[in-house]
Amino acid sequence: MTSTDYLLPAKVASPAPPSPPGNPVSRWLLARRVAPIGPEAQEDHTEPQAWWKVMSLTGVDYFSTLSYLPAIAALAAGALSPLATLLIVALTLLGMLPMYRRVARESPHGQGSVAMLEHLLPFWRGKLFVLVLLGFVATSWIITITLSAADASVHMIENPVFPDFIHGHEVLITVVLLLILGGVFLLGFSEAVAVAIPLVAVFLVLNAIIVVVGAVDVFTTAGALADWRHALTTEHGSGFGGLILPALIAFPSLVLGLSGFETGVSMMPLIAADGTTDEERRASRLRNTKLLLTTAAVIMSVYLVATSFITTVLIPAKEFQPGGAANGRALAFLAHEKLGNMFGTVYDVSSVLILWFAGASAMAGLINIIPRYLPSYGMAPDWGRAVRPIVLVYTAISIGITIAFGADVNAQAGAYATGILAMMVSGAVAVTISAARAGERLKTVMFTVLTLILLYALVANVIEKPDGITISGVFIAGIIVVSLVSRVTRTTELRADAIEFDERARRFVTDSIDYDGELNLIANRREAGDEAEYTYKESEQRGVNPVPGRADVLFLEVAVVDPSTFSGTLQVRGVQIGNHRILRTESPAAPNAMAAILLALRNATGVRPQAYFAWAEGNPLGHLFRYLILGRGDTAPVVREIIRSAEPDPARRPGIHVGG
Repeated sequence: MTSTDYLLPAKVASPAPPSPPGNPVSRWLLARRVAPIGPEAQEDHTEPQAWWKVMSLTGVDYFSTLSYLPAIAALAAGALSPLATLLIVALTLLGMLPMYRRVARESPHGQGSVAMLEHLLPFWRGKLFVLVLLGFVATSWIITITLSAADASVHMIENPVFPDFIHGHEVLITVVLLLILGGVFLLGFSEAVAVAIPLVAVFLVLNAIIVVVGAVDVFTTAGALADWRHALTTEHGSGFGGLILPALIAFPSLVLGLSGFETGVSMMPLIAADGTTDEERRASRLRNTKLLLTTAAVIMSVYLVATSFITTVLIPAKEFQPGGAANGRALAFLAHEKLGNMFGTVYDVSSVLILWFAGASAMAGLINIIPRYLPSYGMAPDWGRAVRPIVLVYTAISIGITIAFGADVNAQAGAYATGILAMMVSGAVAVTISAARAGERLKTVMFTVLTLILLYALVANVIEKPDGITISGVFIAGIIVVSLVSRVTRTTELRADAIEFDERARRFVTDSIDYDGELNLIANRREAGDEAEYTYKESEQRGVNPVPGRADVLFLEVAVVDPSTFSGTLQVRGVQIGNHRILRTESPAAPNAMAAILLALRNATGVRPQAYFAWAEGNPLGHLFRYLILGRGDTAPVVREIIRSAEPDPARRPGIHVGG
């Protein structure tokens, strides 16, 4: 018999694929989906974009910090602000950029540092570890959305051009901005990029004008530089203790200038790539991602140094204090002061728009990383991979947080910094472990130092703003609870993307059907795996179950591997022990795999399989718990329930027989 004579094909599609949406609204909502993790993952249903366009989308978050970071630096470090900013720039170019270039290389599907750390712990501990990391990711990016929109509202209210009646309506304004942001992403990723490009371009041009005018003033205004140098020596003296230590102390307050790298990596699947093979496209996409990260880091570094210098030298220190005209808006202050109210108003409008749309970068990050994990773990509904439904979910959560915090920027700042720093620490740990395993001693030392620096910043931030870790804890707890509830509710799904049979397994099935036109399978949990075991099992089942006396039988065995995972492709192998023929596979859950194989055999051969089981000993609740946690329990009733859920017609369901 040749391979073309087999009744069973080498690969059978999922026996019960999800039915297509029945109405136009559902079809529109589910039209775009995020691809799962893995080297065989297909491209997202999104048109790829040039790297510089994707950089614009990440840049609305990264570059928008120029609206407030120079003022934060001046408030935290005083006359030392340029030096403290230089430390941030050095950390960006010498630490964060190499770190995330490596993260991009080792997570080419945009999973980020979470994917690199996922396999440090086995089984359920690994999944819980990922959920905690995703909790910090969600904290950082959702608070980015709400805080940026709230900050945009503040800029609107503080500008004299906007009407007075908007005062006192910060929450309403912020909610409206969030709804518009969500609406852009409901239209599509390309539309979000189209909005981001002009916002970033105009904002950077306006900032460049302010920098040039400010630099001219610094070097032409009599006494400006002398007054700054005098303030340095008066406030801090000279030497390491007087200059470097205060800058290091102020460093944690400036880490907001490092945001944007993780988002850039998460958008890798959306970056266009050249090449005719998957390998060529993957290499091209990696090059373009590294170009994106490097270009963004260099642009931001130049602006950070320039803006911190001119704002510190040209703006009186009292204006940076709470209630001062430059508090939280140093560059806007210079725009009005040096270039007139008309230019200042244009800058304010540009700041409002880019701060509002800064949440787009975070929204894109959320869309492209969390759905790659939770649905694959069975810890979110399958529609959780669809872009539009999760945009609605994230928008609703953002509105709820805005209302809960009264659109207060300061109240959310702690959680924002905590989330960003936790992500950075996890990334630094991941690349440190990666470098150590690769035997790269110099890079291991470098990344270890980076980890300690970021850990210091995280601890300092938590001590200063403990509410941030509390809010992060709420996000983590929420993700864990929702994930576990979803996992329980999805237990009776088939959990098989496809079933692949090797040549021997296909021959076994074909020969068995040719023998008597039927397909009888005995479920077995392998112990010794010798001929005596199968001889005894067959004799036992023929005695307690209605196996036809002369019927040919096959054995069906599922070895449970990592029950914390959820789904995948089943690889079924044919194994012969003496005269006994066995179909073997590995799966996270035995009942689900057996149900999927039985349905696949029915679909491929047209023969309704009959499966024979023995009753399991023990408490039913104990079996249920073992099934949920360990992937096996009292298998027969669970197999029947999974088949019943997948096949509505009782006459077409594979037969399940239990005796003993």
